[in-house]
Amino acid sequence: MWSKPFGLLPRHSFVVLARGATPGPPMWGLRPHAPCRLRFADRLSVCGWGSAPRPRWVRFLEGSVSEVTLPLAYRADVEILWDYHDMHHTIRPTDVAIGLGSHDLGVATFTAELHHAGMFPRIVFTGANAPTTIERFPRGEAVHYREHAIELGVPDEAILVEPKATNTGQNIEFTRELLAEHGIEVHSATLISRPYQQRRAYSTARKLWPELEVVCASRPLSLDDYIVSIGDANRVIDMLVGDTQRIMLYPGRGFAVAQDMPPEVEAAYHRLTRAGFTTRLI
Repeated sequence: MWSKPFGLLPRHSFVVLARGATPGPPMWGLRPHAPCRLRFADRLSVCGWGSAPRPRWVRFLEGSVSEVTLPLAYRADVEILWDYHDMHHTIRPTDVAIGLGSHDLGVATFTAELHHAGMFPRIVFTGANAPTTIERFPRGEAVHYREHAIELGVPDEAILVEPKATNTGQNIEFTRELLAEHGIEVHSATLISRPYQQRRAYSTARKLWPELEVVCASRPLSLDDYIVSIGDANRVIDMLVGDTQRIMLYPGRGFAVAQDMPPEVEAAYHRLTRAGFTTRLI
């Protein structure tokens, strides 16, 4: 348990972080006496108001918490899918990193971190836009990823941008063509993606670039921390369910190689679809 008075809050009011919360940089424009960020793995309780009506900022915080809290009723099934999509590869040096475009800027962040660690000399960021990214990345996913990586200290000359791909298959195909155009010979690659995209990215690469040695990587976040970073638990569940369906369907459509799916994964997928997590199904 952690509590701290906030300089901008009414006198005698305070915020309490429940189990699982961790401190970090400021957010929401609130300025505590010592820098902190409220990150919620479970829930946040706002105390100190007695029987008085809660002001608007309290109701805002409570609504924000509900959006980033994984409902207990679905936790077990979501954790099953989360673990299934993680390929559990060991990160090691490769010839190139391929950062797959999406709504998650953390892909570019982790790519920069691995580049600084000497895991690869060159980076390709690939991705145009999807309906879910056009507002956040108006110049295209790959362009924004490149800009972010440069801000994090990656040399401009180490980055190539593939700005046309609109799906994972095109990410792989267009990246391969771009590297060939630049005369860059590649035998191994680190595919950096959202955590739940690892298995689909791997199966797609094995289908479209079978001779490439692939290492899958994502930011090493727990499920709860990833939900907080995205800001929407339902969206993350929908994406996990959608990627699981694609693992089932895409081999039959010629888009990917088949992947083993344990019975408990398939059962969790069906329970979540019955619960209404269907917005990313095809």
